[in-house]
Amino acid sequence: MAIEKVREYFSQSGLADRILEFDVSSETVELAAQAIGCEEKQIAKSMSFLLHDQAILVVTSGDARISNPKFKEQFQTKAKMIHPDQVENLIGHDVGGVCPFGIHEDVAVYLDISLKRFDTVFPAAGSSNSVIELSLDELEQYSGATAWIDVCKDWE
Repeated sequence: MAIEKVREYFSQSGLADRILEFDVSSETVELAAQAIGCEEKQIAKSMSFLLHDQAILVVTSGDARISNPKFKEQFQTKAKMIHPDQVENLIGHDVGGVCPFGIHEDVAVYLDISLKRFDTVFPAAGSSNSVIELSLDELEQYSGATAWIDVCKDWE
């Protein structure tokens, strides 16, 4: 199970005990915010894209949406989301639990600047009923982020 991969990943840095598991689903931004008791915009949602036949993750704020013009300017190609049936195979986590931790090594992670409004955010932790609270510095460090980018709209 993917949450075990994430738990193992964070146990190496002593953060595994910060993973929160719920009796209810947290697989969408709305459900995660309800389970945690925070605002939807504090959820760090991980979106899966194919970039020149390579899987990438773009982690955005829960209230942000991908801007196709900004994405194309950043990556020189149109945004193409990975089909839900292929996410687990290409990323390492199933839809609803996708996060930038414990993923396949060849998946590049990008963090959108929409997250920079917060001291802490809540990305999923590998399952559809788990999250972990991280500071932005921790998110950047533990996600192995390639870069901070600006590819979202509707959050400002």
